[in-house]
Amino acid sequence: MEKNAATPAARTNIGAGMRIVLTTRAILFWLGMLLSTAVVAPLSLLTFPLPFVMRYRFIGLWTHFNLWWLERCCGLHYQVEGAENIPADNAIVMAKHQSAWETMALQRIFGPQVWVLKRELLWVPLFGWGLALLEPIAIDRKAGRKAVRQVVDQGIQRLRAGRWVVIFPEGTRVAPGERKRYGVGGALLAAHSGYPVVPVAHNAGEFWRRRSFIKYPGVIRVVIGTPIASAGRQATDIIAEVEDWIESTMVKISGSSA
Repeated sequence: MEKNAATPAARTNIGAGMRIVLTTRAILFWLGMLLSTAVVAPLSLLTFPLPFVMRYRFIGLWTHFNLWWLERCCGLHYQVEGAENIPADNAIVMAKHQSAWETMALQRIFGPQVWVLKRELLWVPLFGWGLALLEPIAIDRKAGRKAVRQVVDQGIQRLRAGRWVVIFPEGTRVAPGERKRYGVGGALLAAHSGYPVVPVAHNAGEFWRRRSFIKYPGVIRVVIGTPIASAGRQATDIIAEVEDWIESTMVKISGSSA
C-alpha cells in the first residue's frame, strides 16, 4: 500500500492478505512500544531530582523512539503545515483529539509542554509514574467547576514557568467525521492568562483509529493555525473561534491523505 494512494474507505476495504501484513506490522510496533516503556519508565523515575527541562528531555526519548518506530513498522508518517505560525514564546495549544498519535507528535512540534489529562492516567504502573514527573494538569473529569478552576490556576503557573500547555478541548478522542462539544476550560485559561491559543487540526484518526489495533500506512496532515489572541476577550468568544477554525480545517483535510 503506497503513500497517498488510498482513501479512508479503501483502508477499510482491504483484502485478507493485506490485513495480515498490517496486523503483523502493528504487533511489531506494539512490542517496541511495550519494550521501550519497560526500559524508559523505570529509568525516568531516577530523574525526579533533576530540573523539569532535563526530566522532559529524557522522558521524551520514549516519544521520539516510538514515533520513529511507528514510521519503520507501520509506514505512518506526518507532515506539518503552518509551522511558521508557531510563536517564539510558549502559548496554549488546542488540538483535535482523534487518536493516541497526537499526544506524542505534538511533543515534537512544540517546545517543553504539559497536558491537561484525566488523573487516572497517573495511576498506571510505570507509565503513569513517569508521566507524573512531567507535571501534567491531572483533573477529575467529574469535578465540574473545581476541575475548570484547576486548569486555570495550574495552567497559569505552567505558562509563567515557560511551558506550553496542550489541551484537547473535546476532552476525549473523537472518531473522524464526528465532533463533540468543546469545553470552555482551555478558553478560560487563555482569557485569565492572556496567553494566545494556537489551534491545531489533523487527520490522525484516519490512520490510528480509536480502539483499532492496526495502524494504516500513509501521511498524517497536521495543520497549525494563526495564534488566536485572548487578552481582554471572553472565554466563550475564544473557544468559538478555536472550534470554528479547527472544524472548518478538518473538513478540508479529512480523507485527503493516505
